[in-house]
Amino acid sequence: MVTALLILHGLVAVALLGAITHQTVAAWAPAGAGPKSFFGRFRAVPSPAFANAVVVLYAVSALLGGIVYLDFRIDVRPILERDGHWQAIGLFDLKEHFIAIGLGLLPAYWLSWRRPLAVSGWTRAAMTAVLAFIVWFGFLMGHVMNNILGFGS
Repeated sequence: MVTALLILHGLVAVALLGAITHQTVAAWAPAGAGPKSFFGRFRAVPSPAFANAVVVLYAVSALLGGIVYLDFRIDVRPILERDGHWQAIGLFDLKEHFIAIGLGLLPAYWLSWRRPLAVSGWTRAAMTAVLAFIVWFGFLMGHVMNNILGFGS
């Protein structure tokens, strides 16, 4: 059961990673990029269209991560501590804190994209970039932790 939840958590995280990356590039890239280039087409998407998907995917990913975390805390972390993987454990703890900060940022992020005229474009772009950093950091640290012992160990 935990393996299925971990795989589902990973799939949701990949979808979230794609959505937030797409929105971040679209929010920060200059609008003058030509539509014939790959970057121009990547930038041309309507950024507000991703806000709802990012919020839902982030919440689902955090929920699944919290469920899988129970197994990690009981079965995996003691092995990592015994083997002296202190840097990896510390980075994973930092990931947990960043994810919590991202959960706190979600309502402001969602409102800034829901009402684009009420908030400056720089504020929206900055919140999106912070959320993108959190998602990328969490994704990479999750893979580092999984790769230390191997899947299913």
